[in-house]
Amino acid sequence: MRLIAERTGRRCLRLPSNRLGLYLALRHWCRPGQRLLMSPVSADEILFLVLAAGLRPVIATLSPGDGNIDASRADLSRVDAVLTTNLYGLPDQMTAFAGKIVIEDVAHALETTFDGRPLGTFGQAGVFSLSKHASAGSGGVLAVEHSADLEALRQARDELMVPGSPLRQVFDVVTSMARQTALKADLVRPALYLARRLGLQEPRDGYRITLKADSLDRALRQAPSLSAFDPWVRADLHDYRARRGYVAHWYQSRRLAQVPAERARRLDGVRLLAELPIVAPAVRDHVDQPLFRVPLLVRDRDAAIAELERHGVAVGYLYDPPYDDYALGYTEPSPDPGPARWWARHVLPINPLYASRALPILMTLAPAPPL
Repeated sequence: MRLIAERTGRRCLRLPSNRLGLYLALRHWCRPGQRLLMSPVSADEILFLVLAAGLRPVIATLSPGDGNIDASRADLSRVDAVLTTNLYGLPDQMTAFAGKIVIEDVAHALETTFDGRPLGTFGQAGVFSLSKHASAGSGGVLAVEHSADLEALRQARDELMVPGSPLRQVFDVVTSMARQTALKADLVRPALYLARRLGLQEPRDGYRITLKADSLDRALRQAPSLSAFDPWVRADLHDYRARRGYVAHWYQSRRLAQVPAERARRLDGVRLLAELPIVAPAVRDHVDQPLFRVPLLVRDRDAAIAELERHGVAVGYLYDPPYDDYALGYTEPSPDPGPARWWARHVLPINPLYASRALPILMTLAPAPPL
């Protein structure tokens, strides 16, 4: 947690997950019934956290250059707050949201800056993840400016957390370590098989968890309520609000301290992938940023994933279809859903740490058709 505190200059609250931090921030700064502008392309649980907080999701038009909110097409006069995504580490246009309540989801953007300033320092709160750059298993950090907010959030966190299992925490640490070893040893296919067998990944319809509309309607009648939305929010992380103990904190601190040492290698991968004709345009403007993933835009994404897995490259963090289509009737739709559908269908996020391993396959891929 020290690295994030030093990087942001903000007061930091340790959390069992990024998703609990987002809920805390939304409840602290937004009132039930308020309208929240958000990207159409993000993780399943993000949408359900917004609904759990009693807010109305207003889906933005997506920028096809970076997969974030197209700020030039956003009518901020119609919303009360903004939730940024910083997809794969590419920064949202932070200055465009000045004057609004801004909650920054910086799960993918631990090391990203915007105009020379670290993400997580622009809005009322920055919510970080320890499972992305740090690969430290489940964990999060909520960074805020004022001590009064920190104390209120600490109290709210303690009220929402549930007892954790020491045995489960040891299992999580061992699983995380094994996953990292498998990636480095080119054992991706066995690792993916084992993760599925152990139930570490929720069953999905394609790339999204099942919506279960009837159950969701019942949960909405209880909002704001995190417990009512647990069946959706906990996807792939059933202990997302369980207290962590010494073993988990030791492992997280150890992994987080290693992030700066990987920076040069991550940057090398970003620069290598930025030379490909299929790279998302915004990547070329951010080759100085150690991105979490480098988004490529390809014609047949699913075939590319299968081929990459056969060659020891895992691909994840796919959010298809966009919220407009996934949760029709539970959001205020984007005025133009076309860019989000195109992006979600064609994006192929590549870990820059394994760029060299992936490159022979990537060089054969056809670009996505024009939008």
